[in-house]
Amino acid sequence: MSKSSHGKQTSPREAKLASEVLRDPNASNREHKLAGSVLSQVREHTETSQEMANFAAKIVDNPNASAAARSLAGSVLSQAEKQK
Repeated sequence: MSKSSHGKQTSPREAKLASEVLRDPNASNREHKLAGSVLSQVREHTETSQEMANFAAKIVDNPNASAAARSLAGSVLSQAEKQK
């Protein structure tokens, strides 16, 4: 699936959080995956793939997910194309 351009962009606050998560050796694989997705959209203005949106939605709905993971997942979902 190709990524198309849109007017949304990762906020500086979320980009900083994503950077911190990627440098944290104790962060989970899920957190690293979300952080990578968030940072890939800082300047690119690209949409989140449907696969990544589904992954992020599961994190948002998981009450056991960390605050950082849920925040990053929300950012990932905000970059996703809305389902019609």
